[in-house]
Amino acid sequence: MEYTFFNDELRERFMQIAAGMGVASQVREDKMEGSIVELSDGLPDEQLSSLETEYEALMDEQMLLAESEEGWVTHQVMGVKVTLADGQPCDIRLQGEMARRLAEHFSPQEIYELVHAIAQSIENPTHGPLCRKS
Repeated sequence: MEYTFFNDELRERFMQIAAGMGVASQVREDKMEGSIVELSDGLPDEQLSSLETEYEALMDEQMLLAESEEGWVTHQVMGVKVTLADGQPCDIRLQGEMARRLAEHFSPQEIYELVHAIAQSIENPTHGPLCRKS
């Protein structure tokens, strides 16, 4: 799991929360800006849910900080990483307004699953009526 931060203090708070739950994390600089916190795979659902709730709260803080900075909110986009059938990683970009609407109603995991399902459907299209079983 990867979590993006543009504020070092918020990133450190998230990493401390994860460490408090016994979850190892690593940080790396993002290619464009900010940093990415990577957590180990295979976390129990309860831990993952708690961490996602904490991340969402920190993202609300990050949004308020960004909106208060002059010139920060000029480009809004969400990236969702998926792996294509051939094993190639791919970033799916969702424009700000759509990403915000999705994030209001879905967890990060649910957004990933939705985008992944769409990517799979594009790679392996099923032709014919929708009522037909695949």
